[in-house]
Amino acid sequence: MGRTMVLWAPDWPIVAVEAPPSTPAAVLDKGQVLACSQAARAEGVRRGMRRRDAQSRCPDLVLHEHNADADSRAFEAVLTAIEELSPGVAPLRPGLCAINVPARFYGGEAEAAAVIAERLVGLGVWDVRAGIADGLFAAEQAARRALAQDSLVVPAGGSAQFLRDLPIDALGDPAGGPPASATGDGLVGLLRRMGLQTLGDFAGLPAADVHTRFGTHGALLHRMARGLDAQPISRRQVPPEFEATLLLEPPLELVEPIAFSLRTTAEAFVTDLAGYGLVCTTVLIEVDTDGSLATSRRWMHPRWFGATDLIDRVRWQLQVDGAIAAPVDAVRLIPEVTEPLGDHADSLFGGGPDERVERGVARVQSIVGHESVVSVSLQGGRGPGERRLLAPWGERPVAARAAQMPWPGSLPPPAPATVYTEPQQAMVVGAEGQSIGVTGRGLVTGELARFRVAARQDWQPVASWAGPWPVDDQWWDEVAARRIARFQVVGVDGSAYLMIVESGHWWVEAKYD
Repeated sequence: MGRTMVLWAPDWPIVAVEAPPSTPAAVLDKGQVLACSQAARAEGVRRGMRRRDAQSRCPDLVLHEHNADADSRAFEAVLTAIEELSPGVAPLRPGLCAINVPARFYGGEAEAAAVIAERLVGLGVWDVRAGIADGLFAAEQAARRALAQDSLVVPAGGSAQFLRDLPIDALGDPAGGPPASATGDGLVGLLRRMGLQTLGDFAGLPAADVHTRFGTHGALLHRMARGLDAQPISRRQVPPEFEATLLLEPPLELVEPIAFSLRTTAEAFVTDLAGYGLVCTTVLIEVDTDGSLATSRRWMHPRWFGATDLIDRVRWQLQVDGAIAAPVDAVRLIPEVTEPLGDHADSLFGGGPDERVERGVARVQSIVGHESVVSVSLQGGRGPGERRLLAPWGERPVAARAAQMPWPGSLPPPAPATVYTEPQQAMVVGAEGQSIGVTGRGLVTGELARFRVAARQDWQPVASWAGPWPVDDQWWDEVAARRIARFQVVGVDGSAYLMIVESGHWWVEAKYD
């Protein structure tokens, strides 16, 4: 059996958030410290501490919420770099992976570990520790006990000797997270209570008795404690390359010939993804002119891209004014987000009216232009204009303000149906024709009696009104600060308006239809 090398990057969640080494930082999971930087550790912060305790030890502590997906995405770059040096990497969890030792190629086991560590330092992973042994468990324990930016090599056949004096907690490793090669926390506590303090104590028990008392899982941990887990590591499958490129020789200047030439490439792009049970929902389109990148844009789709959709996106991208100043010699389709085809498959009774609507809107968009057809969604904000979020059809809207956050001063439902692009000037007066306003304490200076929403319209009596809802927005910025108050005003004819008053002037912001 070949030898196993385990590569460990301590405190990987801290590495994933790109915290500077000199900054005390910690990653929290469910209110407890999951990982912390060396600077934070020097201030007394430890794994497992609660947020308040950690901040009391280090008031300047920078806190980050744990994101497991971000950890995995950041570790993907590490796996790719290792595969360039030694194919067949086995990811155990973010920050920990294993490979078969390429000792012969690099002149030795320690030399191979040094080459890989140097490569990862170039990616910004400054602390990589390697452990080399006959089996995965022994190699992982060696990596955890190696010095910073160094390797620990267990001699061939010496795994049992190396593991003998390690504490029994190594089978569960509560201090550094459960080892990827075992999850025996419950059994570890039982063994400790039985007086077995080291792996050597556990390994000295008869294998048959261990299996009888602790079952299959206990027998597996017993073999690991004896250094007998030399099974081959499970290598990850390198994802296939789905990027499609159209080379144009000679280069073309007109949009329509380029789009026509792209059809075969686009169809092959979609077919290759379908062969792996995937569809593309986000694609990056790059266009080269004179051998260099001229334009690049990320496109999203409400469902998934077909060949016609890809051609339309290339056409729109080329039609942007000033995008192409020279003949095009290459077009690349790069899938950035792929999803299982089953998640987008039609139901038993077909796609229904939603699919026909999407196809119809996409057809209209291909005629009038990408920016001419938009979808509307909601985002955070106090006024109806702030909450409206427009995005081109097919693009996923990116909210500038979170809708889930509390918005003091926001209007109660129902929301107005018509929101004016620009507020329209209006007038509101009291019973004796006096101007109505709002004081600095948010109090109305009089009863609303009459209003008109345009200078040429007749005055209309007020049937009812509600408000004010004062908003003191961006008060810390002298230039952008606004102090307004909103009112809901209903006329005797049943028309209802959302009005704002600012500096004594009234405006109609929206209408309730």
